[in-house]
Amino acid sequence: MLTLRHLHKHFDAPNRHQAGHTVLDDLSLDIHAGEIFTLLGPSGCGKTTLLRLVAGLDRPDRGYMAFRGEPWVDTERGILVPPQHRGIGLVFQSYAVWPHLSVFDNVAYPLRNQKLAAADIRRRVHKTLRSVGLDGLAERATHQLSGGQQQRVAMARALVGEPGLLLLDEPFSNLDVGLRHKLRLELKDLQRELGLTVVLVTHDQEDAFALSDRIALLEAGRVAQIGTAEQLHDQPRSAYVYDFIGKSSALHAVAQAAVPGGLPRAAVADASVALSPDGEHFAPGSELVLRVRPQDVRLSAQGEGLWGEVSHTIFAGSRYETHVRLADGQQLMAYQPRDAYWKAGQRIHIDILAAPYASAAATPSAQRP
Repeated sequence: MLTLRHLHKHFDAPNRHQAGHTVLDDLSLDIHAGEIFTLLGPSGCGKTTLLRLVAGLDRPDRGYMAFRGEPWVDTERGILVPPQHRGIGLVFQSYAVWPHLSVFDNVAYPLRNQKLAAADIRRRVHKTLRSVGLDGLAERATHQLSGGQQQRVAMARALVGEPGLLLLDEPFSNLDVGLRHKLRLELKDLQRELGLTVVLVTHDQEDAFALSDRIALLEAGRVAQIGTAEQLHDQPRSAYVYDFIGKSSALHAVAQAAVPGGLPRAAVADASVALSPDGEHFAPGSELVLRVRPQDVRLSAQGEGLWGEVSHTIFAGSRYETHVRLADGQQLMAYQPRDAYWKAGQRIHIDILAAPYASAAATPSAQRP
């Protein structure tokens, strides 16, 4: 439905004594009709710039973009469709709700720009307000609304023109945790009801996991990996993806010589840990970083192999997060059930249930804590 090919965007430095910055570097991806597709990543990875290119607010230096087969951007042929002709809805992080206008007038604004008949405007505005849960608030001044209601006004204004594509730039970042959860569910229900295609920009994994059909994790202007939340979490293609998605502990280790017929192993603290036979193979003596998910760690009072001392335990509602200090001072986190509370100072055996994700310690992403 939305096709992006070889997009490149470079911002020049403010003066000649500084270097410019490439924000998007030969980026390509496809977004399917009727899905919520999330651009996820840290600040500076290019996700908001990409959304602005799709919206037509910025133009790429090079590349091609088409929606439903119609070219929006083709730098080789000189095609650039302006934003008002792309049929999109856009919700900014700040909502951009006009405080001097009523709810009705905020939502009606894009329709009045199209010079639609007053009766048609009134019908479509009230229909859209009902769909976002603002029925009965049409004449309310927007400065009298809560943050969640203002977010709904911004959503209604984006939807009233019946866009083919809805773009959301960090739409929940200004809301408290409880309201974020509620509005995520409302957005998902609304998307299904209206059959919307949505592109969401966020740095928040919970937003991405709760809403997305597919996620593109961006790294320095490129796509690091595309997939479902489960695929990115359980089948990361790089150390960068593993580090960004979910929680993990990074343990420095040294590759050991393989035993004939046995699994590859690595020395961690005062013990040896098995690695995946399907992972990358490392020469004995190579310095590694092993990444371990906290749900893959089991703690017990006895056993052979890796031991440590409980440094502290955090209550996390349905579970405990137990932090363990290994013999060499490294820290490991483990999720434990409510019936398995370990006190600080207890000596504890550590069983790693799934093979850690191993990478060479020399790679930049492997140096991250």
